[in-house]
Amino acid sequence: MKAAIFCDYPAGDGAVFGKGRRDRVATLTDLYPEVVNAGNFEIHAAALAGVEVIFATWGMPNFTERHFAAMPKLKAVFYAAGNVKGFASSLLERDVILVSAWDINAIPVAEMCLSQILLSLRGYFRAARNYRSLRTAEAKAFPRSGVNGETIGLIGLGKIATRLCHHLAAYPLRVIAYDPTVSPERARDLGVELVSLDQVFARALVVSNHIPDMDATQGVIGTGHFKRMRDGATFINTGRGAQVVETDLIEVFRARQDLTALLDVTWPEPPVPDSPLWELENVIISPHIGGTIGDEVTRLADCAIEEFEHWVAGQPLRFQVTREIFVTMG
Repeated sequence: MKAAIFCDYPAGDGAVFGKGRRDRVATLTDLYPEVVNAGNFEIHAAALAGVEVIFATWGMPNFTERHFAAMPKLKAVFYAAGNVKGFASSLLERDVILVSAWDINAIPVAEMCLSQILLSLRGYFRAARNYRSLRTAEAKAFPRSGVNGETIGLIGLGKIATRLCHHLAAYPLRVIAYDPTVSPERARDLGVELVSLDQVFARALVVSNHIPDMDATQGVIGTGHFKRMRDGATFINTGRGAQVVETDLIEVFRARQDLTALLDVTWPEPPVPDSPLWELENVIISPHIGGTIGDEVTRLADCAIEEFEHWVAGQPLRFQVTREIFVTMG
């Protein structure tokens, strides 16, 4: 079976098909020797007529009629990364099988959120900024509940939040969540109490946003939610920055120094140079570092290769993106 690799590796994030993964693909298929991407497609197009399978990762182009005309035998794309929003539609419209390692890409984000939650429960971020100004033990002289019996609030129960729920189950914590698409049965399986969005902010000491990236979810978190937050509470955002009304967050967090915001995503990204987010001491912004990095990236390739092997053997696919699933992924 003739195959090709489509990708454009981001600098510094490792080689997804490195550490022997490309060689593994070459043993399983008749692999085209060059890596293809949007920039060099025309150079290689004439040689891709027999391609039936594409292994891809970051940099996968959104296919047009020109791509499909060059590869009329294309049957499946195994995407060794997460979000397929930028290119999935044209593939699904032509019934090309699409598999994504989105569940594997959720692993590091869930791990980062867990670490931020545990540090927040100890009052780490608030104490650290107090210490810088007070320089005495008084920096930690505020209520710090710790882990035992505290309440964590999740917004959205997708792939990342599901993994986070499994991590949190190892601790004596109460988990509440807002997700109107989740059934009571699924919530029970996850050990989660379903509540309203207002209740998540009012009851939880740490609120973590995992809403899917969709037009309908833009600007859904604002002033009324932030004002409900408990004394010393933390808001974590690894979802999307556009889901938060940023001016509302700035207004509330400027007025309430007891609160902490940990924002791995903003809108725009990065914030504009004169955004108050850069200056607010109780807001920590990071450059979207929650995703898969370094040697972690080969897990994505492993997922794609394993799914390919299942497909060839006629076995069920665990991570296929159907039209129905694509709509819910956002």
